[in-house]
Amino acid sequence: MLRSLLLTAFAAGVLRGALAQCPEYVNYSTQKHDPASSGTYALSYMRPTPACRTYNLSEVEQTIEDMRSTVTDPDLFRLFENTFPNTLDTTVSWKGFARGNPDEELTFIVTGDITAMWLRDSANQLRSYKSLLKTNSSTESLASLYRGAINLQSRYILTSPYCNAFQAPVESGLAPEDNGAAKTDQVVPPYDAAFVFECKYELDSLSAFLQLSSDYFEKTQDLNFFGKYQWVDAIRTLVNVTEGLRVGTYADDGRVNASPYQFQRTTTRASETLMNDGAGSPVQGGTGLVRSAFRPSDDSTIYQLFIPANMMFSSYLGRCADIMAKLDGALSKQMSDLAASVRAGIEKHGKTSLVDFGDVYAFEVDGFGSVNMMDDANVPSLLSAPIIDYINASDTTYQNTRRFALSKSDPYFMHGPVISGVGGPHQGPGKAWPMSVIVALLSSDDDEEIVQGLRTLVSSTDGLGLIHESINTFDAHDYTRPWFSWANGMFGELLLKLKDRKPELLKSSFQ
Repeated sequence: MLRSLLLTAFAAGVLRGALAQCPEYVNYSTQKHDPASSGTYALSYMRPTPACRTYNLSEVEQTIEDMRSTVTDPDLFRLFENTFPNTLDTTVSWKGFARGNPDEELTFIVTGDITAMWLRDSANQLRSYKSLLKTNSSTESLASLYRGAINLQSRYILTSPYCNAFQAPVESGLAPEDNGAAKTDQVVPPYDAAFVFECKYELDSLSAFLQLSSDYFEKTQDLNFFGKYQWVDAIRTLVNVTEGLRVGTYADDGRVNASPYQFQRTTTRASETLMNDGAGSPVQGGTGLVRSAFRPSDDSTIYQLFIPANMMFSSYLGRCADIMAKLDGALSKQMSDLAASVRAGIEKHGKTSLVDFGDVYAFEVDGFGSVNMMDDANVPSLLSAPIIDYINASDTTYQNTRRFALSKSDPYFMHGPVISGVGGPHQGPGKAWPMSVIVALLSSDDDEEIVQGLRTLVSSTDGLGLIHESINTFDAHDYTRPWFSWANGMFGELLLKLKDRKPELLKSSFQ
């Protein structure tokens, strides 16, 4: 066992030494590299050399080769070739074992240009490879990456369940990343900055842990893993935290209930802090919904009953209850009851009616009657409801909601000659997020919409061949975050799903 730990430490040290000789991808991703694709857009080749990739999996390389004959447009294929492996190529910052248990795998996956692990981002980065996931006990497998991420997320949730982004584990030897934006943060409950990178409470972050767990079990049926380490305790903590966040602002006698979470930041951006001395806007109790102080964009909610996160939470809590049923019957029932109650709350309080669209799901509500109608590009969103397994895409209310989100009636739907899609306050008006285009295509059965969306994605990378965070709808040269691993992976996932359900569309030309 000691020999195994020493070998692991040695291998990690060798890997860090080798990677230290490689160019920083945060800079590499902003420059074009040969060979360019042979199509009109001459997209750059953006993969690091094999020695500089942070993780290699033969099944991913084989999938890329298999897609070469399926995707006939050279620019579309180049975009897939660059994006699908991007998480493995650039963001598996460390992989090893827990100090207290040499059998417990750990995987530290950074979001891209920030050396910190977001619960939401890392779960979605791995989801890109879900179609390739299968039972495998090897510590060098895709299954091991999943197990390591679940174990590390369990540790994070047990220690700081209200936080969204975390530092590298002590076992990695990586120094904590400085977060200058958090210097003035006043957070209740307090956290350790050597362990936590940022502590914005987002219901979707906890939901992402459930999604990651559900994805792994669905593909492997590896029940033994879930009972071995800290997963059950992490779930118990998650359930207790979210139950506490269903309590309204006011008690029945009018007294103000103590808020279990508060956040204040000295900032010039309203979306970076919470009103009411860090407690956020008031919420009505008894709705069945769980409050969320922040959205998946890391922007603060206007009304804390954020419907897309409640959809995601209900969906994956119910699926994880099925796993828990074989480990702890009482906790499984608590999970099932909570998931059903949240779903009922969504259907009762999370809908409204719009003159031009009919019954739709609201983006945020407060339980008092206030409704915020918009959508945001980040998942979970209203647009992504079928993607997060909450509802079938053919559902009438979802279709109405989808038409709203992709229309000029949505205040954050950006449109222009370069790209049209949903954005959000994180980058502001005029910046559409390619992620929203990908989500729209994942939830579409319309061939014309899909082909047009693919054309938009291929033509709007400014020649770099990566999916950016956001793009000026009138200027492809004006974009944010050229290295956004989550969005890159989603594009790869999109093309693999199109290969299964609409392979003929991948023969389309975008020249």
